[in-house]
Amino acid sequence: MIYHKRRLPHWDLVGHPLFVTFRLHGSLPAGRVFAPSHLTDGKAFVAMDRILDKAATGPRFLSLPEIAEIVVAAICDGDTRFNRYQLHSYVVMANHVHLLVTPAVLATKWLAPLKGFTAYMANQSLNRAGTAFWQNESYDHVVRSGDEFDRIRHYIESNPVKAGLVAMPEDFPWSSARAA
Repeated sequence: MIYHKRRLPHWDLVGHPLFVTFRLHGSLPAGRVFAPSHLTDGKAFVAMDRILDKAATGPRFLSLPEIAEIVVAAICDGDTRFNRYQLHSYVVMANHVHLLVTPAVLATKWLAPLKGFTAYMANQSLNRAGTAFWQNESYDHVVRSGDEFDRIRHYIESNPVKAGLVAMPEDFPWSSARAA
């Protein structure tokens, strides 16, 4: 297991469940700072996720069906086609993605290719070639128990309900709740 930290913690491990969130470049309001001295990593994540769920500012490319479908297909391919991870749960929101996976390879072999491929394909579709699509940093959290795994899965699949987009998790088209 490899651990490093910029603003958020990053865990690079194989064979253990991991909760990962990544977002579109520029999706948080400009100048918004999550001061390390005031917020724990978990509280910074919750604050960031609340802002992202509102999607009041910044790009919302993932709300376009053709872009969301690119991301969902790539997420599923990472499991079924490339065997880079076991996919447990996912949701593609307007400006961010939540994943619950058990990696079979280090993040440089699954998360970087996932973000790189989807950025390339989405930018091609949007006629934005060469433009930053994803924010460089992601949020990673090691799942420590079966109960936490269940809470995170519920959190991910309920995200569109919490954001007021649908009444039931299975009503959201770009989620593992729908795919189940």
